[in-house]
Amino acid sequence: MSDPSGCFRIVLNGEIYNYLELREELSTRYTFTTRTDTEVLLAAYIEWWADCLHRLLGMFAFAIWDETGHQLFAARDRFGVKPLYFTRRPAGGLWLGSEIKALAAAGAERQPDEIAWATYFASGNYDYGYRTFWKGIERLPGGCSLRWSPWKGLAIQTWYDPAAIALEQGREERPWTEVADALGELLRDSIRLRFRADVAVGVCLSGGLDSSLLLALSREIPGASPLQAYTFLCGDPKYDEKPWVEAMLEHDRDSSNFALLTPSEAPDLAAAMTRAQDEPFGGLPTLGMGKVHQLAREHGVTVLLDGNGLDEAWAGYDYYRSADQLDPSVGPVQGSASPTTRPDCLEQDFARLAERFVPSNPFGDPVLDLQYRDLCWLKIPRALRFADRASMLYSRELRDPFLDHRIVELGLRQPPENRIREGSGKWLVRQLARGFLPEPVLEAPKRPVQTPQREWLRGPLKTWVRDHLASDSFSHRGWMDMKSAHLAVDRFFQGEGDNSFFLWQWLSLELWSRHCCRWDRPPACFDEPEGQEDGEGASTWPSEPVC
Repeated sequence: MSDPSGCFRIVLNGEIYNYLELREELSTRYTFTTRTDTEVLLAAYIEWWADCLHRLLGMFAFAIWDETGHQLFAARDRFGVKPLYFTRRPAGGLWLGSEIKALAAAGAERQPDEIAWATYFASGNYDYGYRTFWKGIERLPGGCSLRWSPWKGLAIQTWYDPAAIALEQGREERPWTEVADALGELLRDSIRLRFRADVAVGVCLSGGLDSSLLLALSREIPGASPLQAYTFLCGDPKYDEKPWVEAMLEHDRDSSNFALLTPSEAPDLAAAMTRAQDEPFGGLPTLGMGKVHQLAREHGVTVLLDGNGLDEAWAGYDYYRSADQLDPSVGPVQGSASPTTRPDCLEQDFARLAERFVPSNPFGDPVLDLQYRDLCWLKIPRALRFADRASMLYSRELRDPFLDHRIVELGLRQPPENRIREGSGKWLVRQLARGFLPEPVLEAPKRPVQTPQREWLRGPLKTWVRDHLASDSFSHRGWMDMKSAHLAVDRFFQGEGDNSFFLWQWLSLELWSRHCCRWDRPPACFDEPEGQEDGEGASTWPSEPVC
């Protein structure tokens, strides 16, 4: 879209939730010709330049070309809900895209970034900083902006840092009851803004505290109820959250919709999800997300709200209670006591390429610093990428009201007793929720393990795993000490260990090489699967890229 003068042109991916308020503020200085948030964002940039970012409530990645100044400005939302990738060209140019496959199809180098892969295998860390799993293709981190011009080249800066703002505002001094009231108002306002849509809006409901609170507050939106609630199931009562979902919906008009994932469909879905993600993703839980969005698509529900973010902002995870005993450079896998990675199975020269993540500690408090790490580096960035690609695979839009920066900043300003008390995290959130949720949901145990991935990989998917890890491409790549790797796989199949993270890592490498970039072939095109049009998702993809 261009402004009336033709001097500025914008491309936008995402939503500016408060565009109506911004439009009203700008209407005396800008003549609007459409009713879109895109035009409002363009007018905001013309009026306030880069400072417009601090006025936006939304999820976005956008780029604006200034024809007069011959420069590009691009930015990503505060936590990186919407993606933006770039590659620096040999002659000094810059290519940008919402997907890695777009840059690859345009001619960017299609080779693995061995440092990213080594780091992933050694520590389990990914989706932090600029590095992707593709050599020469970088991601713009959440809360960052860039400028580019033919004369000055590329410059990147951070425009949003929740720790800096929380420290500037200072520790919360109000009684917890007043803070709970303030949090409730912020939650309501955030959800209200994210219900702005000219299509049907539903809710992802896991049965846990956060998504149940989201559903309860969504019922207060005028005209929103009855709602369509979507829940992922795997057919195993040890993992399924159906009892808590049913307790939440027992006396209400809202509809429960259950998306069942079965072992037999996991291989095809894993191939489709690998192509959609462009990089390794979070295993069966991500496939479960895909099933939810597939079902929502069948029902004609275009927008879904998700409860992501409260655990990080308000210290909900169990490991926050032992923050001073953890290695902050490695993101923990919830619910596991066994080692999650197998660096001893890597070839030594390859293993030495791994980067060690060194977190900043702006608060000087172990719990707050872990929360900050999770929000900005090791948990939320990758979780948002998994969720965004899983939803967009089926052309659904996923919105995260609890990641509203106002809610996050309020959480980071709380004294310890408002976050962790009586052996429980998210203490103040739980007090707020008591006015909305039934007792079974309030007292439901924290369920850190979401799927029977370990059991499925050892059982019904065992042959599929062996076929991938026994391939020539896996063994001849030179990244693994194959004797050690085979021993680790055999021990896993014999029942050793309480998690399957390392096995999924290795499986991800082979899935990626088969469905994203075949290194033993000429470059392959990233064609859409047959029958897919206009960006619509599909549940199956060609087994090999089309040359």
